[in-house]
Amino acid sequence: MRAGLTVPPAVEAERVITAVLTDLRAGRHRGVVVDSPPGAGKSTLVVRAAVELAAAGEPLIIVAQTNEQVDDLTDRLARKAPELRIGRLSAADYRPSERIRGHQQVRVAAKVADLGGPAVIIGTAAKWATVTEGCWPWAIVDEAYQMRSDALLRVAGRFERALFVGDPGQLDPFATVDTARWTGLSWDPMQSAVAVLLRHNPDLPVHRLPVSWRLPASAATVVAEAFYPFTGFRAGTGLLDRALRLVEPGPSDRLDRALDLAASTGWALYELPERFTPRTDAEATAACADLALRVLARGPVAVSEHAPAGAPVTADRIAVGAAHRDQVAAIRARLGAAGAGITVDTANRLQGREYDVTIVLHPLSGRRDATAFHLESGRLCVLTSRHRHACVVVARAGIAELLDAHPSTETVHLDVPVKFPDGWTANQAILARLASGGA
Repeated sequence: MRAGLTVPPAVEAERVITAVLTDLRAGRHRGVVVDSPPGAGKSTLVVRAAVELAAAGEPLIIVAQTNEQVDDLTDRLARKAPELRIGRLSAADYRPSERIRGHQQVRVAAKVADLGGPAVIIGTAAKWATVTEGCWPWAIVDEAYQMRSDALLRVAGRFERALFVGDPGQLDPFATVDTARWTGLSWDPMQSAVAVLLRHNPDLPVHRLPVSWRLPASAATVVAEAFYPFTGFRAGTGLLDRALRLVEPGPSDRLDRALDLAASTGWALYELPERFTPRTDAEATAACADLALRVLARGPVAVSEHAPAGAPVTADRIAVGAAHRDQVAAIRARLGAAGAGITVDTANRLQGREYDVTIVLHPLSGRRDATAFHLESGRLCVLTSRHRHACVVVARAGIAELLDAHPSTETVHLDVPVKFPDGWTANQAILARLASGGA
């Protein structure tokens, strides 16, 4: 390519994927790690690697973290390779969804012995931890940064080599018990599986997917600078490749102005008056619901590389994200029957999902303090990286002042790798972008 010209994103991404598959085929290492930004094609890579390994006569297992992830991968793999025999390892009370029942080559069972010796077996980490017999040449661990290191230890005896794929910028594993007793230990179970793996095996190859196919050009740079400052990535589309059109006129109130701004720039801040509030701030949760309903009322049409002529943005392509379940419940109640089909959920449950338009209730909105939970960079990363076209952040004024009053002063522990960026820095970066235009 001539000097001064940028490598096309598809070419750049394919180079990395080729390098990953080359490392897999070579078998020089017991593991290969792939870091991925939001929407970079993690599932596509997992499916492609599984097909190649199976085609080479290498039986393998796939370890995912949730049943939804397992079903998604099973469906994708069955569509990609209809001739491939697939086993869906499940709990005894699991009921296959319609998309799983539609694939004749997929067998579902609670025990490996009942699957009939398929080329690929897919199950959750929790389910694989109950398997006590059998060993496979390969495993693929999906969403490996969501997996606790102790969960990896429980399944490590089931495979010889593994591909670990995940997003290092999103939510870390969590527990509901006190974990201070393990802090600083190299095998701390609260570290992610990848973190412990690399601490004990620093020579393992690490690849980084360089392109986000989900985030638009208006968001990729913002998210990369805030949450991936040392690796970065770029959008797979240009500024002119996507557009969000609001076909129906509105009453031109603050809701409309926020949506118009988000449609034209990709971002908008819907700011409420500064005030300390309960966690289920009635005004803020109502604003989130009203914005989502107004999006539907405005007849949105999304123009993209997948739909150059435009496609309607239906309710199932809109999501509202919050930090807490009680906030989610309040937003759902406000949406009522008019908001049927709109996804409302916490950041933890929105991981890995994709929408055209998202409404985000900022974790620090209305708070008196900035706790570690609300400052966690991964939480804000998930909330602000689910959209293909536009994101509107709802927040009360005063977050910048709250951050200044609560500088990053977390306890530093010996032998604990420092995570970058910290939540304080990431929040400041996102606020700086939102401050450039409000509603």
